[in-house]
Order: sequence, then structure tokens, then C-alpha cells
Amino acid sequence: MGAEVVVSSSEPRLQQLEKALDDIGVTPSHKKILALILFGVLFDVFEQNAVGLVGPLLREYWGLSGAQIGFLNTLTFGAAAIGRLGSGYIADRYGRRTMLSINLMLFTLGALICALATNYTMLAAGRFIVGFGLGGEISIAVTMLAEFCSSRFRGVAVGAINVAGGGLGNMLAPAFGLAVFAFFPGPDSWRWLFGCLVLPAFFVLLYRRFIPETPRFLFSKGRVEEANRVLNILASGKLGKRAGGEKRYLSEAPEGAHHAEKVRLREVFVGPLARRTVAVGIAVCMTYGAQISVLTLMPTILMAQGYTLSKSFVFTIVMQSGSLLGAITASYFGFRFPRKRVLTIGAIAACVIGLCFGFLSKSQPLILAFGAAFQFCVLLLNTSIWIYAPELYPTRVRAFGTAFILALGTLAGAAMPLIAGRVFDQYGIGGMFGMMAAMYAVFAIALTFAPETFGKPIDGPDAPGEGASDANTPAAARTAAGASPAA
Repeated sequence: MGAEVVVSSSEPRLQQLEKALDDIGVTPSHKKILALILFGVLFDVFEQNAVGLVGPLLREYWGLSGAQIGFLNTLTFGAAAIGRLGSGYIADRYGRRTMLSINLMLFTLGALICALATNYTMLAAGRFIVGFGLGGEISIAVTMLAEFCSSRFRGVAVGAINVAGGGLGNMLAPAFGLAVFAFFPGPDSWRWLFGCLVLPAFFVLLYRRFIPETPRFLFSKGRVEEANRVLNILASGKLGKRAGGEKRYLSEAPEGAHHAEKVRLREVFVGPLARRTVAVGIAVCMTYGAQISVLTLMPTILMAQGYTLSKSFVFTIVMQSGSLLGAITASYFGFRFPRKRVLTIGAIAACVIGLCFGFLSKSQPLILAFGAAFQFCVLLLNTSIWIYAPELYPTRVRAFGTAFILALGTLAGAAMPLIAGRVFDQYGIGGMFGMMAAMYAVFAIALTFAPETFGKPIDGPDAPGEGASDANTPAAARTAAGASPAA
């Protein structure tokens, strides 16, 4: 049976790919890929929170100092930054699917080493391996979902990663820790927490082998037949099975013109891409630094206001409900509104609410209300950055460009709690949240130098990553992408 040709070979070939993804829409295959990626991200966030959860136990049973526990957290975030850069480099050369599996394997191995650690050095080594896998997992997940989906749905899909991670994951992590400690009390309860993260991650790794390579990556490497095969898998709704009667969504290039795009990572730092790398890099440093500082110091802040440790944990969980709502809202806004509008308004709101928390939180209801509202803004912004970052770069450097931006945020998350802690010690809660407000003001200013990407194809002459105008023209972008004004 001959292959059915659905697009004319005379169409620009990148437009063929955009048209194919638009025509396929969202199928059960997309939903299965999304679920497998989200489960891995959820366990990653649990592992990311693990040091904070086991810290008091390590202090009690191993006699670790606060500095030693803090170093484990800094080591994890530092390794995550390295993992993001390394994964981005490898993914742009050898494929997204390869690194997605490697990252989760590293995470699982690191968690197992932590569970079996016999001394501090072994525990630190395990956390470094965990961090490397964590960093790569998130950046590759963001890139893959952006490339599997059409311009109409990619904002929702990428935003869902932080719904599972920053929203649901950060909210459930303390509850997960309490449940593990309740079932496995005693001096080894912290080992059980690490161990309980190994088995589910292993099963996710097992089933992820059904996730195909992204059609955009295959197409950028000149592997048109494989890209057609993946598009047919997406259209069929069945992962891991060859669809019968395959369609030729993409035509082969004329003989002699068939070549892979060269990967030049320096593109991210020169020419038209450099401006957006700097602008969004500054913005992500501000919001990641603020988020990790608040997550790290919130129990200390609450205890300084006279609340017990257990009550401060409960308050933190309540405030994290704002994180979940913020991530969900960002995912919805990713479908409806221009990126820069969401990010700018969210940054202004974070400024105002941060100042309110710092200077007006004089009662329990106000602490919870302002705390939840601040976390809402933080996750709205962080999730929107995740949606935005992969849209800034062409496929040939997308994984590395996205990884570099997120790695900057990770480094800021490692460094800023130290600065925020000193500000809190010297100037109190008002000084600390005043600094957070200033950081979000810098965030909003930096974004004025970045382009709008909403509704635009992420490859081709009209794509932001290919030197299109950095002007904020969402209406034109939507028209070019064939989306309705409301989309």
C-alpha cells in the first residue's frame, strides 16, 4: 500500500512540520507522553525537597551542623546547574529522548546512594548525582513538550510541568515526608524517605522507553523518515506501536540538499539570540532567587514570629496551595495570553504582595493570605518562564539555550538564600521582602528587552529564534500562526 501524501512537497519544509503538528492536535499519545514526563518531574521535586525534610533528623542522629546540611542543598543546586548545561549540550547533539532517560537514571542512582550512605561524604556524593539528574530532567522535559506540541497547545503542555513540580510537588513534599516518617520511625527514617523515591522513579524510567524522539529534533537533523514515523505515532494515539498506512507529513529534501542543521552553541550568546539570553537570564535569576529564598527561610521566619516548628510546617503547606494555583493559572494563561503581558503583570503583583507580606503581616490570617498570594505570583512567573524559554531559540540550540537560562536560575537559587538570610538577620522580615520586591522590579524591567513569542511557530523565518523582530506584536504573531485572537 502506497504512502499517502498529505502536504505538497513544494511547501516550505518547516511549514510542513508546523502544519502537521497543527493538524494532529492533541491525541492520547500526547497525553501519555505528558503523564510519563510529569510523574518523573513530581518525584524530582520530592527529591529536591528531601534535604529540608531530613535535615532535622540528620542533625539529631548524625550530629550534622546547620552549615553541613546547608551545603548538601547548595551542592544539589550547583550540580543541577551543571546537569542542565550538560544535558542541554548533549540533547542538542544526540537527542532529547536519550538525555531524558539518562537524567532519570542518574536521579534514581543518586537517591539509592543517599539511602545507603554510611557517612557524610557518601551522602554528599549521592546528592551531587541527584542534582545533576534533577537539573537535566527539568530542562529536557520543558524542551521536549515544547517540541511535541503545536504553537496552540505548547503553552498548556509546558505549563503542566510546573503544575506537577513547583505546584503539586512542593505542596505534597512535606506531606510525603510526614507520611514516610510515620510509617518508618526511628533513626533510619531518613533513609526510607530516599529509598521510597527510588522504586516509583524506576517504574517511570521503565515506561519512558515508549516516548519517541521529538519530530522537530529529527527534522532538524535531516532524519525526515523518522520524523514522519513519530508524527504518525502522535496521530495514532498509540505509543510504542507502528501505525498502519503511514502518512507522509513531511517531504524529503531534494537530493543533495538534505543535511542536518549544525549545532553552534555560541549562537545563544551572540547576535539576535544574545539579547534574549541576557534579558530572560536576568529575569529568571530574580524569580528563582526569590522563590528558593522564601522556601528555605519561611519556617525560620515563622518561628521568629513565635510559631512552633510543627505549626510553621503546616503554615508552609497552606501557603504552597498558592503555588499550585499559580502553576495551573500559568498553564491556562499560556493558552490565552501573550507571554510578556503575563510575566510583567505577575512581576508587578509580586512586588506589591511582597511588600504587603513584609510590612502588613501582623496576624495569622494575613500571614497565610499574603504568603499564599506571594507563592501564587512566584509559580505563575516561574511556570510562564518555563513556557517562554524554549520558544526563544531554534531547534538546533533550543535544549542548550533553555538549559542555560534555567541553569542561571538554579545558581541564583543556590546563592540567594545566603544573601536573603543575612538581610533577614539584619533588617527583619520587612527588609527581606523589600529585597524580594526590588528583585521583581528588576524582573519586569529586564523583560522589556525580550521578544514576544505567543502564537508564533518556534522554527522558520517567522520564529523568534530565527531573528524575527523582538517587538511585542502578539496579534501579528497569532495571525501568522493561524490562531484565533482568543487563542
